[in-house]
Amino acid sequence: MTTETSAVVAEGLHKRYGATRALDGFDLSVPAGTVCGLLGPNGAGKTTAVRILSTLLRFDAGRARVAGYDVARQPEQVRGVIGLTGQYAAVDEVLSGRQNLILFGRLHHLPARIARRRADELLEQFGLTGSATRSAAEYSGGMRRRLDLAASLIMTPRVLFLDEPTTGLDPRSRNQLWAAVRGLVADGTTVLLTTQYLEEADQLADRILVIDAGRVVAEGTSAELKARIGADRIEVVVRHAAELGTAAGIVERSSAGPVTVDPEIRQLSAPVVDRVAALGDVMRALRDAGIAVEDIALRRPTLDEAFLHLTGHQPGAARPSTAEVAA
Repeated sequence: MTTETSAVVAEGLHKRYGATRALDGFDLSVPAGTVCGLLGPNGAGKTTAVRILSTLLRFDAGRARVAGYDVARQPEQVRGVIGLTGQYAAVDEVLSGRQNLILFGRLHHLPARIARRRADELLEQFGLTGSATRSAAEYSGGMRRRLDLAASLIMTPRVLFLDEPTTGLDPRSRNQLWAAVRGLVADGTTVLLTTQYLEEADQLADRILVIDAGRVVAEGTSAELKARIGADRIEVVVRHAAELGTAAGIVERSSAGPVTVDPEIRQLSAPVVDRVAALGDVMRALRDAGIAVEDIALRRPTLDEAFLHLTGHQPGAARPSTAEVAA
């Protein structure tokens, strides 16, 4: 899976915490200049993988390279080309937003003048110029996350690790952060993103890896993962429950599988292959049969459904422990 154009590579990574296997043969390859989304239930190993690849944690076996540097043998070189934003903002609440960024610049050995200039550039980029002189303690959650991301970009990293960066953010702040990430990728930065928000992976990731029990169980584009659980579906809600049987027969003639009937909400659902043709055929047949329809629609599988199908867990749920699985 390793290629010369991969910015992040992991091969057979293993990591144990006592009797617990956090990573169990984890493989990863992220092409340069792309966003890779890493999805999995709580306890699946996502954060462990990020901590290993960003040199914060040693692994027990396997190999890993970031921007061409060996993570185990060249950790200092790796740290020089990466940025990292964790699940919680790591800014100093006493300092102002601008002072925080200048501090990070000086810690990266930037001359004071260049650190100040870089701080001002990032404040403008992340929409924080108007709050630059306020202490970080006065920032909203979204502002602090943006400041934290800005701090990780002081040196314009070749690779950026984002470990659940929008946890707890409101939709507006999340969208602002997404826009910032898209801008970074457009400028050539490679991003590895862990998230429990499947919409986030859908919006940002060029490729998605689903991890469970410390190993990758599926990978592909969002569309490819959705396709794993089946075809598009046609859904029909009839006005009168007594017509469900007749309507089911009509839908079945255009379906690619069994028709599911929910009498409680008077809904029929079935997989279809040619979605547009099936919709037209069903609408005409229902009309000709005189069946009153309250709603009819085509629906594609969601990433949430694919996630549940692949892992057996709802997004954000904890992975069962070994004892629970054995029971």
